[in-house]
Amino acid sequence: MARLKKIILVVLAIALVSGAGMWQKSLNHDRDTLGLTHVEGLTNAPPVLAFTTVALGGFRGLISNLLWTRAEQLQEDDKFFEMTQLSDWITKLEPHFSQVWAHEAWNMAYNISVKFKDYPDRWRWVQNGIELLRDEGLKYNPDDVLIHRELAWFFQHKMGANLDDASLYYKTQWAKDMEAVFGGKRPDFQTLIHPVTPDEIKRADLLRNKYKMDPVLMKKLDDEYGPLEWRLPEASAIYWAAEGLERAAENPSRVAPDEDLIILRRVIYQSMQIAWQRGRIVDSPFLSGFEFGPNLDIIPKVNETYLKMYEEEKDPNQKEGILRAHRNFLRQAIYTLYVYNHIKDAAQWFKYLGEKYPDKTIIDGDPDSFPRNVTLDQYVVACVQEDINDTGKDRATGIIEGLIMTSYMSMVIDQDERADGLMRLAQKAWASYMSKIPAERTSAIGLAPFKDIALEIRGRLLNPTNGLPPQAQAVLRTKLNLPGGAAAPASTNAPASTNIVNQAESRGTNAP
Repeated sequence: MARLKKIILVVLAIALVSGAGMWQKSLNHDRDTLGLTHVEGLTNAPPVLAFTTVALGGFRGLISNLLWTRAEQLQEDDKFFEMTQLSDWITKLEPHFSQVWAHEAWNMAYNISVKFKDYPDRWRWVQNGIELLRDEGLKYNPDDVLIHRELAWFFQHKMGANLDDASLYYKTQWAKDMEAVFGGKRPDFQTLIHPVTPDEIKRADLLRNKYKMDPVLMKKLDDEYGPLEWRLPEASAIYWAAEGLERAAENPSRVAPDEDLIILRRVIYQSMQIAWQRGRIVDSPFLSGFEFGPNLDIIPKVNETYLKMYEEEKDPNQKEGILRAHRNFLRQAIYTLYVYNHIKDAAQWFKYLGEKYPDKTIIDGDPDSFPRNVTLDQYVVACVQEDINDTGKDRATGIIEGLIMTSYMSMVIDQDERADGLMRLAQKAWASYMSKIPAERTSAIGLAPFKDIALEIRGRLLNPTNGLPPQAQAVLRTKLNLPGGAAAPASTNAPASTNIVNQAESRGTNAP
């Protein structure tokens, strides 16, 4: 009897195992169909690790923890390449755990990169972090908001900000990569979306497959927020943040934390703020490094993003902060437009500032900063004085000399409008300072005549020993109609800033 019972139990066990196997096939099919399969075979892993992974199955998390501990030890020992291999296995073991991808990528881009002194080595590790998120993390988690958020942040902060000594090198290398994709300085979206020639097909394939960017979305964002400078990292930050928001909207079943969505929106707004301030690459044969200029064309769209951000924000305290940031943006935009001699645009935004914020003349919350009903000229000069922060002679001299020198340098790189605006602003700042000096104190704390300051700065730049490079000096002499200049460039008329200095000479030593 006992033997029969054992036989029945064995047969029953075999039947149950067989049934479970059949059901397992059906479950595996459903898991694959619904995208619930969280495992993928390891590649290049030691046989012991591969065998242990298969044998333990559900204990993959335990293996990940052990590998993570080992990776941390390797990093402390500066064994970065061994640690990178372990990190690759960890992400393969837990491919749908987005925090793993974010941690490992951050470790490469931020912690490991700064261990190297050479900028190319640093850039390689920053690229590794970006590629880990973009090429691998999003492959397994295309709708994950956290990975999009981290990827956008790498472009905005690690590459875009100036906290890393090598940040300028990162920007330069990225700009070169993008120029290779675009076939020039500006993307032609139509040829990238619908390539025809072999070269267009090659570049479109490079954009989609290597950099994982969709030219259709790029064009949409350029129309909405641009024209953007796609060679700079801020444009890529906007791209990845916008894609994350689109993915979240398209897949509402995968609920993303509100905080992550808010951060994605803020990345866009903050990147827009940076893009208008320095979102243009200044191309000049006289500049040895990478130079930036403001993207004045997107100021209206930056304004719209602030208004949109205010409407979307739910927290009253945050809404108040957005209004303060918006007001500061308008003030800076007015100042910059004026400096670049876009006086009409500056006047329009000055009027808008007054309508939107009646306390427009208050500086840093001080209602007595200067009279409430001020003109545009008075307002901009007051902004310069705020930069000076006091009315000391040395500070005033430094800021005025800086404006004049930047004006001349703008002439050299053929930015005549900016040169005019800067020279005019320097003259007004000089006149404003001198108007506040009592007559009996002029000899002690007064400034030199404006024409003398301008001519002295000019002399420094045209000094044959330690001034500008000879070719740049020739351009400046031509712009100023001075003897010894090279052949006149395309624009042969002297900038208005030249007339400002000449008029000062003809009116006497103390006239502005």
